[in-house]
Amino acid sequence: MVTDVPSLRFVVPAGVDDPRRVSGGNVYDRHLRDGLRGLGWDVDVREAADAGDAASVLHDAPDASRVLVDGLVAGWAPAAVEAAAARLRLTVLAHMVTAVFPDATDAAIDAERRALASAHDVIVPSAWTAAELARRELADPGRTVVAVPGVLPAGPQQPADDGELLCVGVIAPHKGQDTLLAALALLRKGDWHCTFAGSVEAFPGFSAEIARQAAAFDGRVQLPGVLDEPALAEAYRRCGLLIAPSRVEASGMAIADARARGIPVLGAETGGIPDALAGGGGLLVPAGDEAALAEALDAWLTDPALRARLRREALAARAALPTWRDTVARVADALEAA
Repeated sequence: MVTDVPSLRFVVPAGVDDPRRVSGGNVYDRHLRDGLRGLGWDVDVREAADAGDAASVLHDAPDASRVLVDGLVAGWAPAAVEAAAARLRLTVLAHMVTAVFPDATDAAIDAERRALASAHDVIVPSAWTAAELARRELADPGRTVVAVPGVLPAGPQQPADDGELLCVGVIAPHKGQDTLLAALALLRKGDWHCTFAGSVEAFPGFSAEIARQAAAFDGRVQLPGVLDEPALAEAYRRCGLLIAPSRVEASGMAIADARARGIPVLGAETGGIPDALAGGGGLLVPAGDEAALAEALDAWLTDPALRARLRREALAARAALPTWRDTVARVADALEAA
């Protein structure tokens, strides 16, 4: 008996595989692409660099075909998404809510609203994202599916250097590296080292200012740029604590990577970070509050009992983490039901 192979056109930002342009959205898209193919799906990936590309790949998709569009691309070409939704089974993968960014333009917010309103359903990476879309009346909860980012199998990490701190993510205002630097300057204990791993290309002005401020720490703060997989794995192996000081965050891929290894996390209480730290092994402080972040870091560096408790909780929480197989299965079910 021959069964039909499920097919999907997946429209993603250009450079989704470029190691110099690492982002949580790109990582999610790659796992989804590869995972659906592993389940037997015929996935036709089309990259779009701008609104024209997006309109073109949507226009030439066969009528009634299943199409998944990365939310970044959908926001570039809302008119094309609206037109395509009338003849395609169109789903938008919304990695983030544009409207929550303080520097979001009215045009970008309106483009997001139009794209999400026209989609048949919306896939999001966290319960917070779904709730925020509903609160802003951008997507109907009944057609919003939460597919939390998974983790790759990783062995539990033995306690590393307590003073080895790690912050992973594009160097950008919404990621809060400036808040972290301000907090580090307030620390009473000087026996620490912090690595800021992430691309400096997206926000060059902000990145240059972060580099200038980091230079004042006499080598205790390093900005190596994007780390390849072996180098990033080594950074996780060395670190005692992951810090996620974001002002805006839907979920946090670095948090998932740390959780998979049983590494404690100090995160900002914003967006999907509290959900990502459910189960213990993490500390939360108000977003943008360098004094509260410094106090939490001082506690980590000076309190052995706190460190031991957070490590126990982080290791225990590993058992409940979703895998990428779980994430892909959730998305596949949603696409088939669309």
